[in-house]
Amino acid sequence: MPTFDPLRSDAPVIVYVDIKSPYAFIAKDPTRALEQSLGLAFDWRPLTLNIPSYLGSAKLDKQGKVASADRTPAQWGGVRYAYKDARRYAALQGYTLRGTEKIWDTSLVHIAMQWSKQYGHQATARFLDAVYEPFWRRALDVESLEVVTGMLAHCDIATEGFGDYARGAGAREHDDTQQQIFDAGIFGVPSYIVGEHRFFGRDHLSAIAWLLTGRKGPMPDAAYDRLDGRGPGLPERTA
Repeated sequence: MPTFDPLRSDAPVIVYVDIKSPYAFIAKDPTRALEQSLGLAFDWRPLTLNIPSYLGSAKLDKQGKVASADRTPAQWGGVRYAYKDARRYAALQGYTLRGTEKIWDTSLVHIAMQWSKQYGHQATARFLDAVYEPFWRRALDVESLEVVTGMLAHCDIATEGFGDYARGAGAREHDDTQQQIFDAGIFGVPSYIVGEHRFFGRDHLSAIAWLLTGRKGPMPDAAYDRLDGRGPGLPERTA
């Protein structure tokens, strides 16, 4: 296996995502559209956020009411705005985005994402498509080995040996790479690495497109200026 470098890849862009991030969810399709419009394959990598460390934690009961919480009023305000904002953009893409019942540990589903990468870029793309939407409909337990293994199989990704990998080498690889990512100063999702440039948030996709297409004209400002499924300021699709 090649040595992991959080800031380097053979691909033109590194994309860091977390399944439990609503902002990464709504960035997936516009980012994929940029890949396709340019005929490129980005390097999609998991970044497992420790949300309670900066936004506190909370858990809902079956009726959707807060059963327990460890958040300040300011943290609650930030969480509520984040969901309201992400829900608005998810609806424009035709997706349902429901607040999660708890802060999920996405380590296992991210280990599965690692596993998928050995089967190629399209396998990882299928896996992300398969898990993101049901997770945000509260219909997928990403902490269950049986469920996550089933999602790999659903995506036509081989599962023999995955259980042992998830409990052993995969878990060690996940923990080691996550520490390297954090040590490199990558703190949130979606994050994009384009050569020496780092971007946080899908509102920078137009600038990323500018970098990838020869830097013609002035660098675009950050903006959510395209909501037609292709993302902000992306080039026209090629045939």
